[in-house]
Amino acid sequence: MTNIELMEKALPTAPLKIAALESCKDLAEKVDQYIVSFRKNSLHDFLDPAIYSSYEADSYLAKNSCPRFGSGEAKGMFGESIRGKDLFIMVDVCNYSLTYTVNGHINHMSPDDHYQDLKRIISASTGKAHRVNVIMPFLYESRQHKRTKRESLDCAMALEELTAMGVSNILTFDAHDPRVQNAIPLNGFDSFNPLYQFIKALFKAEPDLKADKDHLMIISPDEGAMQRAVYFSNVLGVDMGMFYKRRDYSTIVNGKNPIVAHEFLGDDVHGKTVIIIDDMISSGESMLDVTRQLKDRGAERVFVCTTFGLFTEGLDKFDEYYEKGYLDRLITTNLTYLPPQLHDKPYFIEADMSKFLALIIDSMNHSTSISAVMNPTDKIHDLLAKRNMR
Repeated sequence: MTNIELMEKALPTAPLKIAALESCKDLAEKVDQYIVSFRKNSLHDFLDPAIYSSYEADSYLAKNSCPRFGSGEAKGMFGESIRGKDLFIMVDVCNYSLTYTVNGHINHMSPDDHYQDLKRIISASTGKAHRVNVIMPFLYESRQHKRTKRESLDCAMALEELTAMGVSNILTFDAHDPRVQNAIPLNGFDSFNPLYQFIKALFKAEPDLKADKDHLMIISPDEGAMQRAVYFSNVLGVDMGMFYKRRDYSTIVNGKNPIVAHEFLGDDVHGKTVIIIDDMISSGESMLDVTRQLKDRGAERVFVCTTFGLFTEGLDKFDEYYEKGYLDRLITTNLTYLPPQLHDKPYFIEADMSKFLALIIDSMNHSTSISAVMNPTDKIHDLLAKRNMR
């Protein structure tokens, strides 16, 4: 039974409200449109209109803001009542495009600034909401999730802080290490993967792509991406290879041990299309080195699929590798801020996550199972079956 069929048989837990911080406004507007469409076109015919009318709206976005003083201090505000509402707060902690003024100086917002604004909006709800849920696609401080030597545990501390403020559920995507949820074992924590959206976007952009063992191979760029690569290759029924990073542990550059070389383990990639799957691109240096090595080994086409495209050192290197033929396609989601110029690049494909997010929010608001949403296996198999029929 699909989630839509389940929701047809249930009322929402409480009236829905989505509080989108400025960092996540564009994505939230798309999500809102999908939820309005779900409820007006699908659910309305199955439930008593007199009962359901109070849960149907033209928009579920709540008016909120985080204005700042000249000193850089801020406050969170709601422009409407959220008493008794099932509140979903959306924040993109990686949106560096937003700025604010500190004593006349322009500051770009950092993940710390966005996280503080999130807490301000939670505080502004003052415990009046029926339930508070946080949607944070890129989990704040997710790369600082474990302790090596004398280090902070930022991600675990943030999760504990949010739950102490009354947050019931934290929803994220492709958490760097999902085991960080052990910090809050009695609270809701879900990490979703966009693999279905990746393959759907790729099939649309590359109609001639053959998803079989003779023509396609999944590549993990490092040890950390092994699990998602194994899953992806098993679902598609193709082979998998991996690179492992040989690092110089005697030195630290920009907070990490520099990579000496990428070593490859796997079958011959000659003449095949390869898909590199990972959770994020930061500077992209490591990922681009992997694309170059795969082309040097004879791969016909190299596609990169990554949940979060951060591009911390710009796009020039990606342009260069595309022009040299090392990179054919780059697929990333719209879960975090993407520089506008990226959409003009001939190699870029966007995997739109708004409908998927809308389904997650609507399912949770109806207190129905989200197991089908979390597991994209059936959807990918259906997509492959339809493609083979065509």
